[in-house]
Amino acid sequence: MLRYRHGPIVAVIDPENAGRRVQELTGIPRDLPVLASLREALPLGPRVAVVGLAPAGGKLPPALWGDVAAALEAGLCVASGLHTRLGDDPELAARLQPGQWIWDLRQEPPGLVVGSARAATLPCRRVLAVGSDMAVGKMSACLELVAAAGRRSLPARFVGTGQAGILISGRGIPLDAVRVDYAAGAVEQAVLTAADGLNSQGLLVVEGQGSLCHPGSTATLPLLRGSQPTALLLVHRAGQTTIQRHPSIALPALAELIATLEAVAALGRPGLTPPPRVAAIALNTAHLTADQAAAAMVAVEQETGLVCADPVRDWPGADRLLDALGGQHQETEAS
Repeated sequence: MLRYRHGPIVAVIDPENAGRRVQELTGIPRDLPVLASLREALPLGPRVAVVGLAPAGGKLPPALWGDVAAALEAGLCVASGLHTRLGDDPELAARLQPGQWIWDLRQEPPGLVVGSARAATLPCRRVLAVGSDMAVGKMSACLELVAAAGRRSLPARFVGTGQAGILISGRGIPLDAVRVDYAAGAVEQAVLTAADGLNSQGLLVVEGQGSLCHPGSTATLPLLRGSQPTALLLVHRAGQTTIQRHPSIALPALAELIATLEAVAALGRPGLTPPPRVAAIALNTAHLTADQAAAAMVAVEQETGLVCADPVRDWPGADRLLDALGGQHQETEAS
């Protein structure tokens, strides 16, 4: 949210780093204070408190319950991407006053149906980010692509599929809250809704989740089936050779992973629909120096024969990826 959410953010609450500045801590060009408590933030005029945590299991840590209660008592609304439904807590709900709300965004949307490849009929191009692991930067790469398209006046829209993507864009589906039988259908409906009004020049960028390589991930298949992508963007952390949280599980060579992704993506599609290809690689080089990052991107390009860039590190990187994915300069306004 600090990097991509449009609109004002007044502060970050982080007792361990209180007294410092967001830009100093993160490198994100946003000059915001880091405060020790919600009470310190109230004079800055916040209207919404966002629970910006991703704890194991998605449950609200007991120590933070008081902070949520204090936010509500101070008149703030609360947005939460946790599996814990704060709105179902009677003590928290009792603190709500007229005009206040609790947004538990990690809820299964109503009216779900089983997927049926309807997105394949859409005229717009659909790019799905797929990762070599969890948390490699799929959302960031997608948002940078949309921004690059906007600089070209290319109609482009983002489909969030996780809590951060939804909080940033204001729409999407929390895929990990959807029952697996309906997951492809939920993605399909989100894609159809987001694509409304986009023609063949339009671009829909779908946030990826999880990885085929990860033993605990179930998200990639529903995303492939539901979005019926026309192209894939592979996102990888430079130099990573094993699953980060499971170091005993080796990652395949990138060429092997690309072949596997393309083979899986070719299944479950209408007969006349061309199978998507991995058109480019977004490389996460946040842990490298500029020289190391440049060398890593060259090495990946030589290994795979595909365009490789870090779209977060610089704008030209996002532009190169967009070119590889077929982004064209247009006269219309971005939507």
